[in-house]
Amino acid sequence: MLKNIPNVKLGIIAVSRDCFPIALSTQRRKNIVGAYQGDDLYECPITVENELDMLKAVEDVKKAECNALVVFLGNFGPETPETLIAKNFDGPCMFVAAAEGDGDMINGRGDAYCGMLNCSYNLGMRHLKGYIPEYPVGTATEIAQMIKDFVPVARAVIGVSNLKIITFGPRPQDFFACNAPIKGLYEIGVEIEENSELDLFVSFKEHENDPRIPAVCEEMAKEMGEGKYYPELNARMAQFELTLLDWAENHKGSRQYVAFADKCWPAFPSIFGFEPCYVNSRLASRGIPVACEVDIYGALSEYIGICVSADTVTLLDINNSVPQYIYDEDITKKYGDKYKLNDTFMGFHCGNTPECKMCSDRAVKYQLIQHRLLEPEGSEPDFTRGTLEGDIAASDITFYRLQCDSQGVLRSYIAEGEILDVPTRSFGGIAIFGIEEMGRFYRHVLVQKGYPHHGAVAFAHVGKYLFETFKFLGVQDIAYNQPKSLPYPTENPFV
Repeated sequence: MLKNIPNVKLGIIAVSRDCFPIALSTQRRKNIVGAYQGDDLYECPITVENELDMLKAVEDVKKAECNALVVFLGNFGPETPETLIAKNFDGPCMFVAAAEGDGDMINGRGDAYCGMLNCSYNLGMRHLKGYIPEYPVGTATEIAQMIKDFVPVARAVIGVSNLKIITFGPRPQDFFACNAPIKGLYEIGVEIEENSELDLFVSFKEHENDPRIPAVCEEMAKEMGEGKYYPELNARMAQFELTLLDWAENHKGSRQYVAFADKCWPAFPSIFGFEPCYVNSRLASRGIPVACEVDIYGALSEYIGICVSADTVTLLDINNSVPQYIYDEDITKKYGDKYKLNDTFMGFHCGNTPECKMCSDRAVKYQLIQHRLLEPEGSEPDFTRGTLEGDIAASDITFYRLQCDSQGVLRSYIAEGEILDVPTRSFGGIAIFGIEEMGRFYRHVLVQKGYPHHGAVAFAHVGKYLFETFKFLGVQDIAYNQPKSLPYPTENPFV
């Protein structure tokens, strides 16, 4: 159950320019509330015509414990009071306007189409943020749908502004790509707490013989099933899980939500006695992402995806190409010519993907690469055990990332696709992905713009919500997998 994300409670405030009938805004607001399917929309009874009305309305929605607002222009609307709502309310505000058609065109015309222009102009003049949908003018039914689409965006914005990312250790050697300036975190309101691996180990030792360990072990055994885990490892992994959960609770301070970015190799397994991947997957399934290799922006990306999709996510290496024989034997037989070979790739990590997103053959195993590196050649795996491995189940996906570049500028990418129902024939937590025009996207976005090898994966098509969230957070560069008819600026037109 996801407990680490906000519960959005919306309020709707209607505004009215005093030279238009106030009944237009009031009745149109009621029509929206009637058309909205859900009990999470509070109707503010105060229709705002002036600044004093604005103060009363904001106070009313605060008393109703709203944390996101819909400001509704039922007619032209008062430019100053309506924009000051966003200034005085501590939370994301969406601005929408009424379409005509529910009254006569003499006394029943509201001109909100025009009013939205002045509203957006005034928001810009006051340096205020307002969320404005793609086409913000609509009927009651259409605006009710806009509000539904606003909820995932509002949840992400509220979550980010109340998030603390907790890190342990510096990035591993030769994983420079996971390092990025933390300046971008502060610009969007995220706090960060950086710690040593020794801090984590001291806390881990303090949790030895914790009375809660047996219950967690039992839960792990039930989750995985007989023969799918190492019984002798469970107590250590349960101890570590409790260490992280307690650290999150004791260190979130003034923040409501947490995410981790931890160093997981090479020292971790030899000191703690196991790989942390399975524990990381369990926390992610509760809405607490634990990004590998101290990938701070990976953790942030995961958290935003959890808020937007209201589901667990994962973080994977954009790892390897798909061999021609797998493409010929399986992909073309199932998917025809939907994907070219270079539209496919394998996403992999050691074993941090939540169990609920894996195929039935998943199991806790050992990390093959770390076993080669850290344990004696030819020996049985020991402290390199603890990964959750298997193919990730077929699903719609969105591959995305929010990143801060070396100049401290936030940028992002989003690409929708799917995990193919094709065996990978490989190790780790892994899947074959199909994304249209991935080859071009790989070259002209991921390589060209210097993105790191980690990408976040949401298990649904949520690109439109991620795009709106990144836009609201002020990200100027939001790249996507452009169709062939729309070349990238760096794409050679003669090839």
